[in-house]
Amino acid sequence: MSKEVTIIDIKMPFMSMVIFMVKAAIASIPAFIILSVIGSIIFGVMGAMFGVGQVEMLTPQHF
Repeated sequence: MSKEVTIIDIKMPFMSMVIFMVKAAIASIPAFIILSVIGSIIFGVMGAMFGVGQVEMLTPQHF
């Protein structure tokens, strides 16, 4: 038997909330870097497998 709980208010001093938000923002930077590296690796491997992103060099004969 589960009961629903509704949170109406959170009482937290302003400076504590500011410090919490700054810490959360700083902690998100390494997470973004890690996810960017993982995404780059995945897209690099997929691009190498399927030939995406290869640019053909245009020589004067093409004009």
